[in-house]
Amino acid sequence: MKTVLVSAVALIDVDGRVLLAQRPEGKSMAGLWEFPGGKVEAGETPEAALIRELHEELGIDTWQSCLAPLTFASHSYDDFHLLMPLFACRKWEGTPQPREGQTLKWVRANDLATYPMPAADIPLIPLLRDWL
Repeated sequence: MKTVLVSAVALIDVDGRVLLAQRPEGKSMAGLWEFPGGKVEAGETPEAALIRELHEELGIDTWQSCLAPLTFASHSYDDFHLLMPLFACRKWEGTPQPREGQTLKWVRANDLATYPMPAADIPLIPLLRDWL
């Protein structure tokens, strides 16, 4: 089974809310909510991939020094195994905008579990909630 490395971030605003993105129609797992991020390309670090993905997907800029490793997910789907480090970030430039057809929503930590998410993301919720 192929292992896919994906980097994700919990963007945390000044009110302690976390940004979730809803996967758009036409993508796998469409309609589910997830932490922003994406695949780590060959030769990229997870942090570099996240900085690139945040710029491409949300139009915001951040820096490696602003990405704090928080936890990770390791989950087997039917056709691949996902390994996903989750970083926390409280500092970025710009206002997150949905550049790839996704819906964005700022969510309180205690409400994260009410949003349908991919199976790999679900175990991250209690850790993030307790940390915040």
